Amino acid sequence: MNELLSAINAVRATARSCGGTAMPAAAALSWNALLAHAAEAHSTDMATHNFFSHTGSNGSNMAQRVDAAGYVWQALAENIAAGNASVAATVSQWVNSPGHCQAMMSATYVHVGGACRYNASTQYGYYWTIDLGKPF
Repeated sequence: MNELLSAINAVRATARSCGGTAMPAAAALSWNALLAHAAEAHSTDMATHNFFSHTGSNGSNMAQRVDAAGYVWQALAENIAAGNASVAATVSQWVNSPGHCQAMMSATYVHVGGACRYNASTQYGYYWTIDLGKPF
């Protein structure tokens, strides 16, 4: 997912307005395999069970999924998206959503992990998740 990391870091490299909130440029994120594992689990869940939500099919939330992956955190955020086949379209969707944009731009986070899963028999086909974190 180097393309995803590069696209997110390109967004962070430029100050921008996220829904009217001024967000300064932020340092590049590092890819984290544990966060990627949590994101992959959630994207797989959404694609397998044909739903789109931050709440997993088993009732789990982002923190529970990240904890289960073994990432020890002091701050977390999660962006999800559905329907786009490309990294560029998905990251653009997040940039144009104030809350998702603010999460990507926040200097609080130093790590990111993400995944996309595809299932042709679902409503959206493509299901994306990124988890952003700051460890203890």
